[in-house]
Amino acid sequence: MNTFYPLSSENSSLKSAEKKKINNKIKIIKSIYTEGFKTAMDICNELGISLPTSTILINELLKDEVIEKKGQAKSSGGRKPDLYGLASNSIFILAINIGQNRTQMAIYNNSHERITDIHTVHLKFDGQEGHINTIYEVADTFIKESNINPDKLLGIGITMPGLIDSKKGINYTYINKNFSKSTLKATFQEKFNKQVVIENDAKAMTLAEYQFGSKAGTSQILGIYTDWGIGLGIVLEGKIYKGFSGFSGEFGHITMVENGHLCSCGKQGCLETVASGMAMVRLAKEAYQNGKPSIMNEEISKNPDDIDPDFIIQSALSGDQHAIGILTEIGSQLGKGIAILIQLFNPEIIIIGGKIAEAGQYILTPIYQSLNTSSLPQLRNQTTIELSQLGKDARMLGAISIYMNEAFDALLDSPA
Repeated sequence: MNTFYPLSSENSSLKSAEKKKINNKIKIIKSIYTEGFKTAMDICNELGISLPTSTILINELLKDEVIEKKGQAKSSGGRKPDLYGLASNSIFILAINIGQNRTQMAIYNNSHERITDIHTVHLKFDGQEGHINTIYEVADTFIKESNINPDKLLGIGITMPGLIDSKKGINYTYINKNFSKSTLKATFQEKFNKQVVIENDAKAMTLAEYQFGSKAGTSQILGIYTDWGIGLGIVLEGKIYKGFSGFSGEFGHITMVENGHLCSCGKQGCLETVASGMAMVRLAKEAYQNGKPSIMNEEISKNPDDIDPDFIIQSALSGDQHAIGILTEIGSQLGKGIAILIQLFNPEIIIIGGKIAEAGQYILTPIYQSLNTSSLPQLRNQTTIELSQLGKDARMLGAISIYMNEAFDALLDSPA
């Protein structure tokens, strides 16, 4: 039986004493998950409960195979106290990333280990109710085929682009507001009957960099993610900075070119129009139409609607000079935007992620060259810029990170 899951109907009528016990178990699990092994006395002090109460809770969690003994702590005298940690595969989380053209999902255990392959569904997401149902049906089948104990699935972390109010669970950019009287979060929670956390993908991936990346634990991290669009995540002192309304990080919609190309947001000349995957594809097609020689031209002539940023990046990595030139232009424009961020935030590190990170030095070099002419050296020289090392797991780990960052508190806030 799942002893810490308050969304099911059997928990809706819990008495206050039972609810308090479940809340204390959630607090124990959260403490162990976030801080590591604990003794019974540690739990007493943190929860403000007696040793007998702590022992009862620990024994029940041991019986339910949620936690297990992990050895003994040091002692200044007398018997060494037992240490408790989460049992192997005692908790699972489903990570889902909903992109514009594909949705990916995977299941992770409480040690942040991916226990399934990353499953990809090619779906051009437009926020319609049918697409929401499709994602749920695919995920439901995926969970069943994973052969995990469904009672051990704590919940689902969902990331996606757009303006997202994570508290309300609403995506104001990509979700058709008329598809349901409910919010996206509530819709998924009703379908899965599990706790769901929804967050902007760039914010989530930046939190994953803080928790799992090459610079894990760094106090200030900015994450810039470029695929078709551009996203920015800001982590300060280990927490996502969301801004007053939760919409911080709309870096791609800073106006950079007066009377420039029309952006998807409706404005002209946004950074996204000159430094994103959409800009890359536009530049490649314009060059083809103008007769510029490139190994990309044959594919563009045959399948113009199938050209994507990955195709251009791979062409550059294969030595195509025009593709390299496109990345140079994109990197130069992106560097101008990054210069603004450096002078506003004075960050310790900036992580470049998303599909653009696969371009390696073809994107880093023009970024640095642009920074040399667009930012103050006193600030620029103190900021490290690196490509993300999380690879294909970045989006999945982002979903895991935001879930574990918010779900425990949400579970504790759930009404009895």
